[in-house]
Amino acid sequence: MKRVLVFDSGVGGLSVLDAIVASGHALELDYVADNAWLPYGLKSDAELQARVPALLTSLVAQWCPQIVVVACNTASTIALDQVRAALAVPVVGVVPPIKPAAALSKTGVIGLLATPATVRRTYTNDLIAQFAADKRVVRFGSSALVEAAERKLRGEPPGKAAITEAIEGLFGAPGGAEIDVVALACTHFPLLAKELAVAAPRPAEWLDSGAAIARRVANLLIAEEGTARSRRAGFTDPAAARGHFPAFSDRGFTEFAAIQAAPGFAAVGV
Repeated sequence: MKRVLVFDSGVGGLSVLDAIVASGHALELDYVADNAWLPYGLKSDAELQARVPALLTSLVAQWCPQIVVVACNTASTIALDQVRAALAVPVVGVVPPIKPAAALSKTGVIGLLATPATVRRTYTNDLIAQFAADKRVVRFGSSALVEAAERKLRGEPPGKAAITEAIEGLFGAPGGAEIDVVALACTHFPLLAKELAVAAPRPAEWLDSGAAIARRVANLLIAEEGTARSRRAGFTDPAAARGHFPAFSDRGFTEFAAIQAAPGFAAVGV
């Protein structure tokens, strides 16, 4: 079976992993969360451009995946070029789903929900100029939603404050009352799609990039049809991640690892 490493700052990449599993291909899946640095959306470009390639270089040497999925919009928009330059295996990043959102909208007004870093990136501006120049794009950046998704995956209530803030920031903005499609440009946010949809003042389509990433992975690996198998999950702060272990166990992960700066990894108990 072809081996895939899914990487994120926290548990948001599980939304991408779920899409890869649902695509129906025989793949071995590993997952690494750099949760010691969560959230990436509050880190500087220079910090991420240094840390992410170095961490993934070490991980690829140790875990030997045949492809790496950077399942983090912030890391993808800031450090993807550096990661690709550092690794000898293919790297798939996450692109904010602005193009499909613009194509789907009937009102001509789409929402963009992302982390503060992704919202203000030149990369995001370029996507809007290329694919949604004739649309009105209402943007809102939230780090609080990242924390809410992390809480939900620990089995805790995600809380209403972050949900309310995001909904008001989108639908309450000038032109926001006409939003009929929302592009979820953070992999944490699909984990809260139901809560966001319930809180929204009007029906809307909530789009993410998971299915598109799954198709790209399958095409690059020429993956056979079959059942995906989850193997191990690693964390740069395993103590802080223990509350998330059940969410990983539910997805078939049986081995948990502490990601160290030194080569190798140390197994930790659930």
